[in-house]
Amino acid sequence: MPAEGHVRPLLVVARALLARGWRVRFLTGARYEALVRDAQVDFVALPAEADTLDAIGAGPRTRGRDAINTGVADAFLAPAPAAGDALLALLAAEPADAVIHEPTFVGVQALFRLPADARPFTAMCGIIPLGLSSRDTPPYGMGLAPLRHPGLNRLRNRVLATVATRVVLRPVHRAADAMLARMGAPALHGRFFMDLLRSSDLLAQFTVPEFEFPRSDAPDKLRFYGPLTRMTVSDVEPPTWIDRLDGGRPVVHVTQGTVANTDFSELVGPTLEALAEADVTVVVSTGGRPLSELPPLPANALAAEFLPYDVLLPLTDVLVTNGGYGGLHHAMEHGLPIVIAGDSEDKVETSARVGWSGVGIDLRTSTPTVPAVREAVGRVLGDRGYAEASGRIGLAIAASPGVEAFVDDVTAAVGARTGS
Repeated sequence: MPAEGHVRPLLVVARALLARGWRVRFLTGARYEALVRDAQVDFVALPAEADTLDAIGAGPRTRGRDAINTGVADAFLAPAPAAGDALLALLAAEPADAVIHEPTFVGVQALFRLPADARPFTAMCGIIPLGLSSRDTPPYGMGLAPLRHPGLNRLRNRVLATVATRVVLRPVHRAADAMLARMGAPALHGRFFMDLLRSSDLLAQFTVPEFEFPRSDAPDKLRFYGPLTRMTVSDVEPPTWIDRLDGGRPVVHVTQGTVANTDFSELVGPTLEALAEADVTVVVSTGGRPLSELPPLPANALAAEFLPYDVLLPLTDVLVTNGGYGGLHHAMEHGLPIVIAGDSEDKVETSARVGWSGVGIDLRTSTPTVPAVREAVGRVLGDRGYAEASGRIGLAIAASPGVEAFVDDVTAAVGARTGS
């Protein structure tokens, strides 16, 4: 899909394939041509009618059920037929051994109207929380975690799944079936809309099992590889004030990422106000937006447009975030406790996993109150259990095989098909 948070992770995969001798063609929005070509990857532009996600993202963000019923239909389902046609045309011009996609590129469903032996091997790269339905998990998009009691958990999930597909999220399910019919692809047949992902031959989730809800009925083709990117030396120049983070008092880093960062009154502002009198140093990253857009900084706050995480995170004690998948994994690599405030896009699901895994506190809103932020930061600083849980996941990340193992598995699967 043509958006920064979708293109950059898939470029990590593309570069890993290139390093192993694969030829890679990268199909995405026109504005990412330079980014793709800079990675030495062949670029192919989506047609204009499928190159819409950035434009949709520039409008008002939807939340709750509207984020799925309207947001998913507009951003991911509507462009899918044109994207699918572009994919089929690309393969007709030059056949491929594998098609690798991220979860929101729904155009890949065009392939599944073909018999398995008449289409390339397909691999889904999970760069957002896993959305497959399960008897053990509530439906994706509700921001709920599994219950601890197995029997009650499965009963609740069964009821929620029925209500979601037939009532609450009925519009998006109808839109999905209409889109699939237009593409000539297999229908949902009453399944949850995220189960479209099951069609691919390999379901690669780029996290560790410790940060994902367990599914006793998960398909065998689901595999975990750990996050796509690990902490490396950044090319971002550290700010001159970085030496002031000398361990004299706790450091709280707050960010709204690089997408949901147009209104700093949502999270950055309340965090600055909540901690203005606290014995901490607050470090703000604007995700590339001008510092002039920030509210006034209290005396204990420092700010930069971008920050080198390889330098900053070892000096940090708490991350306050709206829940980007990549940033959360970087925090857990360093064993940082997390305060998360997100209720749009996939962030309602990352938030649920932060609370469920014990690595932090889920504020259950993208616009928390000042007292809520103050209390949550105080709790994670005062209770070592959050940092210890984050550290355990950090150890699992360190031990995970990464994108190289994913390339191994794709190569082996393609070899088995072709006999090479």
